[in-house]
Amino acid sequence: MRSLDGQLAIVTGGARGIGEGVCEVFCKEGATVALWDVLDGSKVVDRISKDGGKIFYQKVDVTSTESVKNAVEYIIDNYGKIEILINNAGIIRDRSFMNMSEKEWDEVVNVNLKSLFIVCKAVLPHMKANGYGRIVSASSVNGFQGAFGQTNYSATKAGISGFTRSLCKEVGKYGITVNALAPGFIKSVMTESMPDEIIEAGIKMIPVKRIGTPQDMGYAYLFLASREAGFISGITLHANGGAMPN
Repeated sequence: MRSLDGQLAIVTGGARGIGEGVCEVFCKEGATVALWDVLDGSKVVDRISKDGGKIFYQKVDVTSTESVKNAVEYIIDNYGKIEILINNAGIIRDRSFMNMSEKEWDEVVNVNLKSLFIVCKAVLPHMKANGYGRIVSASSVNGFQGAFGQTNYSATKAGISGFTRSLCKEVGKYGITVNALAPGFIKSVMTESMPDEIIEAGIKMIPVKRIGTPQDMGYAYLFLASREAGFISGITLHANGGAMPN
């Protein structure tokens, strides 16, 4: 028996990068995955479905209460439950603070942090009614060590860890755990555009001597989303190959 057989998982921001890796791993482990994204997720769905995965795409704007509400209602009407929520959706709008616009600040805060309020509010009543749930949200190494040009991004990722520590205290009695995952240097569209020397310098700082992959993060999410992790709640798991933040 696979670890997520029979469970329904929502993965926000699942159309590419780490989110795509999470969808792939969760489907291999038997979950039915609702891929949420404002980007087109049909290619990911087609690829994973061809390999036998149970997955469907919903175009969802996680900053919109109405969009999220409609998507959750569809899932409950058609599947009857939601066991797992992966809050992975996120954006960057990097700029030095003195040059950062209010719009760039608000966009990142809304997608990366306010979305947790909107999505968790919609999903939690169904987890509570079922007496079970796993919520795992995407923090970041930069939420702990900071990064030049990322005051907006780093603030949201630090906020996610605080949100996690607080929410777990409210919902644990309903059989729901709340955790966060803080990825380090991960292979992505952004890293693929970096010069080779920058990537090599980054890898030298990682004790396991390689860049992380979306699949690595998928398996880290899988652990926190598993039934076996039922006594783990309120933590931020650092998945960075040993390159711990300052």
